[in-house]
Amino acid sequence: MYADRTSQAAPTGLRTTPVPGQWLPPEGPLPSLMAQEYLPFTVRIARDAPALNKAVDIRHEAYARHLAPELAAALREPEPMDHAPGVAVLLAESKLDGTPLGTMRIQTNSHRPLALEQSIRLPAWMDGKGLAEASRLGITHERVGRMVKTVLFKAYYLFCLQNDVRYMVITARSPIDRQYDRLLFKDVFPGLGFVPLEHVFNLPHRIMYLDVQAAQKQWDEAEHPLLDYMCHTHHPDLRLGRL
Repeated sequence: MYADRTSQAAPTGLRTTPVPGQWLPPEGPLPSLMAQEYLPFTVRIARDAPALNKAVDIRHEAYARHLAPELAAALREPEPMDHAPGVAVLLAESKLDGTPLGTMRIQTNSHRPLALEQSIRLPAWMDGKGLAEASRLGITHERVGRMVKTVLFKAYYLFCLQNDVRYMVITARSPIDRQYDRLLFKDVFPGLGFVPLEHVFNLPHRIMYLDVQAAQKQWDEAEHPLLDYMCHTHHPDLRLGRL
C-alpha cells in the first residue's frame, strides 16, 4: 500500500542522478540489482525554521500522548539543542500534503559530549570514538507511523555511516527498550538496568548502543528480518547527507 518496490540495475561505475542532499552509499555506485523502494513520505534534515517547526509540532504531539502535560508543554518550542553544532533534526513529511509524520534528533559528539553524559559517564572504551545519540523520537499516530519509525531508524543508521560515527547510542524506556533489543542493540552498562536521565525528564531509561561498523555483519549472522531493508534496499526518499 505504501511502497513502490522495484529492481534497480545501475550500470557498473554509474550512479543514479541524486536529489540535492540525498543519501548515496559511501562505497560509490549503487550495487547492481539492488532493490529500490519509494515511500509515501520523504526524510530530510530540518535545515531551516519552517522545517524545524514542523519537526517540533510532531514531536510535541507525540510526547503529549504519553507524558504529563507539564512535561510535554516544554516541547512546544524548539530546544537549544536543536540548533547546536553537530546536531541534526530529522523530519519525515508526507509527499501528498507536506504533513509532518515523524522526527528524530541526532546529536553527535563532534562538538560536545552527548546529552546523556549530563547524568552518567560513558565507559572508557567509548573514549575518542564517534558517537551519535538519537532522542526526541516522535511519530504520527496514523497507520503509516510504524513505517515512519522504521525508516527514521534506517536514516539514523545511514547518517552515522555518512558522518564517521562508530557507535549509535540511545536511551529507551520500558517497553520501548525491547524494540532495540530486537535490533541487536546492547547495554552500554550490562546489568545496570534503567537509570533516571536528566535530558529525558529524569525518567528511567536503559542506555544502549549499536556498533555501526559491525551492524550489517551482526544482522546478517542473525538472519535479521530487516537486513535487506537496512542494507540492500535503496530509498531515494531519504535525503540526508553530511552535517
